[in-house]
This record gives sequence, structure tokens and C-alpha cells, in this order.
Amino acid sequence: MPDTTPARTSPQPSTARRRKRRARGPGEQTRVREMLSYLAAALPPGVSPAARLLALQCALRMNATMHVRLPQGIPRSLRLNGPGPWHELEHVRWLRIAPACSAGEVVAELLDITVLGQAPARPDRVQAADWALRAGSPAGAEATGSLLQLAVVYLAAHTDPETGSGLTELDQMTRACGTHPTELPDMLDRLVRTGLVRSWQACPDSGDLHWTCRWADPQAARLAVAR
Repeated sequence: MPDTTPARTSPQPSTARRRKRRARGPGEQTRVREMLSYLAAALPPGVSPAARLLALQCALRMNATMHVRLPQGIPRSLRLNGPGPWHELEHVRWLRIAPACSAGEVVAELLDITVLGQAPARPDRVQAADWALRAGSPAGAEATGSLLQLAVVYLAAHTDPETGSGLTELDQMTRACGTHPTELPDMLDRLVRTGLVRSWQACPDSGDLHWTCRWADPQAARLAVAR
């Protein structure tokens, strides 16, 4: 007798599951690199590295209405103590702090509408913000001070994780880190002493900065980029 049992069909993935499988945008490293470039242009030169670290987290964690709720644990993890960096960003009219904030978080509204064009997908931006936190505090590194932390994030965002080498323009890194060109060599030398940077070389004629980081080590690359 022939088998008349209907053939089973494979269940179709739900709409929600198909949405989860949507194509992802740029990776965390690319998002941080693009946001650092935006902040270098959007913030005045006098804004401190501490305020720039804070602005990076705010820009990556804001919602669609340009508001951000930043838990106090994030500034603490960046070693940003006190309201100084927040007041700096308010002074240059980049954000406005909400009058009523709870003890565990700061609520602020970003005022530069051009930030909306940098990275529209918030879940991906939050992942990039977490990536920046990890990149600024690599395992085994003792990078102290906001300037060195921001420099480490900048170098990580511009470093090939497979080879550990990177290339940028001197003036771009200077603007992004909120420092002076004369301070850059000492800052890079300090990173060499920490072991994060193996070597660096600046070309005054072309304005290029080349470096090699310890992330050439595959395991260190996975820690730094968290792929």
C-alpha cells in the first residue's frame, strides 16, 4: 500500500528570527574609528582627553532622540572622577545634562544633530562603545591618564588586528586626542614603555604616523578587537 503520509516540510523561520539575521553594519572597530573622526571635527581643540572619552561613550550609546543614560559605572571604568568632563561638554554646547538624574546614572541630551548620521543602529553602537572600553584598558597594560587611554583607543581603532600595524596622519591623531603635536612623541614613547606599542615612526614630510602594536600577537588581537 503506498505511503500517503504528507511529507514534512521544514519549519520556516519566524519573522523575528529573520530580523535577527539581518546583515550587520560596520564592525565595532570601524564604528569607533568613524566616531573618533566625527568628534575630532565636532569638538573644539581645547576639549580635554577626559571629555573626549566621555563624548565617545555618549555618542555611541545615545538613543534615536539623541538622549543618553550613562550609568556611573562607565565614567568610573574610564577613571573619570567628578563632573568636570560633563561640564566641559556642556560648556562647548555639545550636550545638555538633564536637571533630574538619579544617583546611579547621568541623563543628557546631545545637541549636535550631525551625530545622528554617524551610526544609526543603536545595538551595534552599544557594542562599539563596549569595544572602546575594552580597547582603552587592554589586558596587562598600565595605561594611566585620560590622554594615554584615548590614545590607546585611537591606535586600536586604526590598527590592523592581524598584523598589529597602523597608519594615520599626525594631525588627525592630534585632533582626535585633544593634544598638541609637540606632546605626541612623548605620549607614544610612554606607550612603548607600557609595552602596548612596539615601535613608531613619524614622517615630517608626509605627515604620516606609522606604528606597530603588540596586537600583532593573534591572542592579543582577539582581546583587543573582541571579534
